[in-house]
Amino acid sequence: MKRPIAACFFAVLTFAAKAQKSYDASLIPKDLLPYASSVVRDEEITIEVKDLDNAIYHVKKAITVLNKNGDEDARIVIYHDKSDVIRGVKGTVYDQFGKQTEKFSESKFDDVSVGSGSLFDSMRAKHYLPPVTDYPYTVAYEYEERSKQTLNFDPWIPNAGEGIAVEKSTFTFICNPGFNIKIKENNLHDKVVTGLNKDGQKTYTWQVNNLKALRYEPLSPYFRNYATSVQIAPEKFAYYGLKGSYTNWNDLGKWISDKLMANRQALPAQTIEHVKEITQNITDPKLKAQKIYEYMQSKTHYISVQVGIGDYQPFLASDVDQQNYGDCKALVNYTQALLKAVNIDSYYCIVKSGRQHNVSLLSDFASMGQADHIILCVPFKNDTTWADCTSQTIPFGYLGDFTDDRTVLALTPEGGKLLHTPKYPAALNLEKRKAEFVINADGELSGSMSTVFKGTEYENRDELLKEQTSEQYKMERKNYPINNMDIQHLEIKQDKGFDPSTTETIRMRARDYATFQDGKYYFLLNPANRETYVPRQVRNRLNDVNITRGVTEEDEVTYTVPPGYRLEKRVLDVNLDKSFGKFTANMELKGDKLTYKRKFQLIGGTYDKSLYQDVVDFFQSVADADEYNVVLVKN
Repeated sequence: MKRPIAACFFAVLTFAAKAQKSYDASLIPKDLLPYASSVVRDEEITIEVKDLDNAIYHVKKAITVLNKNGDEDARIVIYHDKSDVIRGVKGTVYDQFGKQTEKFSESKFDDVSVGSGSLFDSMRAKHYLPPVTDYPYTVAYEYEERSKQTLNFDPWIPNAGEGIAVEKSTFTFICNPGFNIKIKENNLHDKVVTGLNKDGQKTYTWQVNNLKALRYEPLSPYFRNYATSVQIAPEKFAYYGLKGSYTNWNDLGKWISDKLMANRQALPAQTIEHVKEITQNITDPKLKAQKIYEYMQSKTHYISVQVGIGDYQPFLASDVDQQNYGDCKALVNYTQALLKAVNIDSYYCIVKSGRQHNVSLLSDFASMGQADHIILCVPFKNDTTWADCTSQTIPFGYLGDFTDDRTVLALTPEGGKLLHTPKYPAALNLEKRKAEFVINADGELSGSMSTVFKGTEYENRDELLKEQTSEQYKMERKNYPINNMDIQHLEIKQDKGFDPSTTETIRMRARDYATFQDGKYYFLLNPANRETYVPRQVRNRLNDVNITRGVTEEDEVTYTVPPGYRLEKRVLDVNLDKSFGKFTANMELKGDKLTYKRKFQLIGGTYDKSLYQDVVDFFQSVADADEYNVVLVKN
């Protein structure tokens, strides 16, 4: 039937208006500009589940970059492998007035490997950043990606980083009415809108408008905790041909055990005999497990594996045994198999790693995409022990700051179970230093210094230990703020017991450490451990203060100074006591012996934002005290 002329004319006008959407930067609402380096002008993300092994992503986005700090926000990154196929990439660049300056397609993109570059890495990323330096400018693009799995769906995070404002962003999830999903929303003001489209498919739609940029604030909690986001997890799914379903962590853990881990721990008979032999005279189960862990470390090395189902499924233990390498999944699975050979049970644990923030799995929302690493749990009676199997050097029972103090998923015989990894409190994260120095009449410093590192500080010298002696000396000079430092002897020892520690001993000298002028000696009192970090001032702070983990530093330095001198100015005597930290520093001169003592303690935790100025002042006071300059004048 022929349409009425008026209706046709209206349709043409509507299409033209949409096609001519202006990206003139002056049209951005003024209230979106504070703290913004870029503004998402319009974003439409759609995920449509056609079948358990067929999901289609359609991404359409326009972002205006206001200054050079926003350049990376305009970078287009599309991850892909053989199961995720990219189609229809196209885009346009506009100047500040919304005038087109460039068009681009997929041919402009670089295609790079995402992982370590090993032979076992098929995940790749196409990325492109238009070479524009005239600000502001706008990049508008769209693409489609087809995925053959429905176990994981990308989260929607409209303000995906600090400094990004959002004019409009829409996320739509489309699926068959029988495809049930779990939803986790965070920091959303408007509720999801559900309905049926013209094909009878169920739709879930979220939209945000005029979302102001999140400002960078030092010592903030994990960004995802306060950013706007939506995560979706399926009830039923397919992953590389394997089908499954889950509604909670227990179900998900059971599926991983049954479908990804089953029958992968068989070992050659000679290997089983060998581990039995090396542990036959050990009766303590924990010491036996330690022996097996150290055997695994000595035999294997880590590689990255990101190929197909290998993202989640480990190599066979027998393959690791033969080839002597594996990723975190494979090495944990292999260690489990070795422990099993001597009747020690253990759990394969899935965790979100990272040193900057301790990120736990969400207890009320099970999904596969929350984690990125595997560690081992050995549940001895009254003494649960944890281990990271990817390192060839760290001790058994030590996790360090990469996976400490967070909720993980353990695969137990009963299914998935949420456990929490050990927390290293401030008192255990210790850097304790003692030094005895002589300052001679020429101002030269000489003597020895011994430092003990424990807790999360244990690994403080690990990178240095990998180097040759000459390179160690170079690296060590960079660790200490002592000009003209000449290391005469360096020794680093590590105790890999259940209370591990690293001890560093240095014998050194440094010419011109003290300056002699007008009959006075001048030198910095703190030779080795000066705090230089002071959080910047932030007015009207929005976020609470987060100190991820605590630390304790203790320094005692004794100087033998030229005789016959006294202190010219007031002695250093600082004592700070706050809920988040403590600091003391004092000095005493008796005869020719000058003793300096310093103790700095930062206490991990989350503190009310009202304390932020106190935190800034605390760090500033510490930094000032650490720059105290001694002046010795003749009696």
